[in-house]
Amino acid sequence: MQARTRFILMAAVAGTLAACSSMQEKSSYSATAAASSPARVDVDDAYVARVESQARQHGVDVHWVNAPTKHYAANQ
Repeated sequence: MQARTRFILMAAVAGTLAACSSMQEKSSYSATAAASSPARVDVDDAYVARVESQARQHGVDVHWVNAPTKHYAANQ
């Protein structure tokens, strides 16, 4: 019975360490993705106006939490 408990404990420790080590790759991957992000990001005013117009027609109030955005390349 004690051998089984030790095996379960060692498996849990090994699983935890494996999970921690896999986090390093993800954080470095995010850093490289951020480097290739577009040069400028603006609110998509045309889309916001279209949605708010349709919402007013139906009597709905729109409160933007994360407004839709347009991404522009660095060479524009």
